[in-house]
Amino acid sequence: MNNNGHGSVLWFTGLSGAGKTTTAKFLEEKLRKQGRRVELLDGDELRDTICKGLGFSREERFENIKRVTYLARLLSRNGVDVLVSAITPYTEMREHARAQLPGYVEIYVKCPLHVCEMRDVKGLYAKARSGAITQFTGISDSYDEPSNPDITLCTSTATLEQNGDTILAWLGHAAPLEKSTSRRD
Repeated sequence: MNNNGHGSVLWFTGLSGAGKTTTAKFLEEKLRKQGRRVELLDGDELRDTICKGLGFSREERFENIKRVTYLARLLSRNGVDVLVSAITPYTEMREHARAQLPGYVEIYVKCPLHVCEMRDVKGLYAKARSGAITQFTGISDSYDEPSNPDITLCTSTATLEQNGDTILAWLGHAAPLEKSTSRRD
């Protein structure tokens, strides 16, 4: 996962509730057990800290991603593998991150909207549907589905372990996927 001394940047994109952070945390644990230096940058946590005060207009969302990209680049250039869990709804945002980050790996965490809504413990989708929240990705604001991600995970049909194995296999840190998912323990 090392690119000329840089750590990789695994960028998890998808709708709210798709499973980005859950998958990233699972992977973080696996990589730490392998002795990797790894940091998780969670979009929700970053909005409460370095991106505090930014709204959800297209321009403010892009500013949010620019800040996250900058932080990921700092960590990556010091050999840290960075896991970014952020909706990143627009294609140009992901293109910006890819252009700025050596070792960028786009991971599309794909999940049907109705499943994301069922998983929503904060009630954000219901608030967005009622109009209490505006500019909510997937309801009142668009999500540009990635056209050519490096990895696509389907969290509504595959288990967390299967998705983790898919990423590890892609990164070359696990046995081929066929072997890891065909075991019947």
